[in-house]
Amino acid sequence: MRLAGESAGRRMRFDLAVRTDRMLLPHRTTEGRIKGRVRIEGLAVDVPVCGEMEISPLARRRIRYRMRFTVRGRHYTLDGWKSVSPRRPLASLTVLPFVLLDGGQEAGHGQLRFEVARSLVPFVTSFRWPRLSDEPASLHARRWEGEPGRTEVWYTTVTDPVTGTGLWLHHELTAPSDGSSAYAHGWVGLFPPDAPPQHARFGPDPVAPSAGPVPQSFAAERVEAGPDRLRGTAGAFAWDLTRHSRSAALYTFPRWAWRRGLLPAAHLVSAPSATYTGSVTHEGRRLPLEAAPGADARIYGEGNALRWAWLHADLGAGDILEIVAAVSKKAGLRRLPPTVFLRLRRNGGTWPRTAERSAVGWLGAGRFRARIGLPSWTVTGRSGLHRIRVRVTQPVDRTLALEYTDPDGSTAVCRNSETSDARIEWERWWGRWRTEATWSLSGTAHAEVGER
Repeated sequence: MRLAGESAGRRMRFDLAVRTDRMLLPHRTTEGRIKGRVRIEGLAVDVPVCGEMEISPLARRRIRYRMRFTVRGRHYTLDGWKSVSPRRPLASLTVLPFVLLDGGQEAGHGQLRFEVARSLVPFVTSFRWPRLSDEPASLHARRWEGEPGRTEVWYTTVTDPVTGTGLWLHHELTAPSDGSSAYAHGWVGLFPPDAPPQHARFGPDPVAPSAGPVPQSFAAERVEAGPDRLRGTAGAFAWDLTRHSRSAALYTFPRWAWRRGLLPAAHLVSAPSATYTGSVTHEGRRLPLEAAPGADARIYGEGNALRWAWLHADLGAGDILEIVAAVSKKAGLRRLPPTVFLRLRRNGGTWPRTAERSAVGWLGAGRFRARIGLPSWTVTGRSGLHRIRVRVTQPVDRTLALEYTDPDGSTAVCRNSETSDARIEWERWWGRWRTEATWSLSGTAHAEVGER
């Protein structure tokens, strides 16, 4: 490196670690976060470095670095990129020309080289699939990065323990398949025990991909759904709630499906056993909530299924039952029976042990079964020495029907009730089936059935 005004160059060395939020693939552009140290001959010894890397060897034919560090009170920015060339693949990937900036003015320039003979093996073996955080705040971060044909949902369901009123907050980001502008929208629904459900929609509001390496949560013009707080206005509704999570995330679908995006859609409960404090106001009437039990969940994928059923049941003492049963709308799959993802968290353990077990069984045998309909639907299944039978009832006068629009423009109707009833029988084999536990939920089960 040669600083402005100096005739001699200075030797320098960077030791960097780079993290990305999605799988690194050469045909697309991937943003990474840089942390590390820099040494500059006669100037700096082991100084901290932070910055960003744009990795796009095929799409843009470049790998760009922007790194910041402070030396002797001066704040430097290193800006450089490798211009990847098929005619010189090794040299273009291992040589980094750069400009050094100080307050926006050029302060020097130089060239970094990656030492293949000594550093290639440690570099290759340093790649990792890091275990991402299961904290609700981390799982709450936005997944969408600008690609068309995607839907991302943040939703909250709550039961007021004093009045029995149910609350449904649905926040959705939709990126149409035709490449038109993405938009944020959603709704709020209130389910009083002695009156028909009421709701109001908000949006659509324009939305853009996350700026920079820090993922964002959901935000519309008058609505915010952050990791710890929910607030907004829609029609005659206004709400302001704080969330306190009491348990680890519950992966309804396999963990890999959520993290790698290998299925048409994936679902997880980021805060399966949470409490909510604050208030909801509707037409001048205020509903105070104090440590009201509920849950936060996420959906990300290409849109809604052909038919589906969903249940969230708080069984008390930290026990939770989550069910998603769905028929894919993809050709060749729509004639199959519903695929069931069932997760029962009980006494600190989760059954079945893997999310795939209820959906595919063992080589196709022993899959859980669902009969989807209204006002009642059922799920049954067996894994190991246990079996479960679930019956959900959504009374018509306590059910709210709303229309969804998928990224491809097709529509579906969901019928949701935050004051549903559920009967759950949990049995164990002891030479014969014996009841180990039963739960009867009256007006506190959160359920939904959707169809096209």
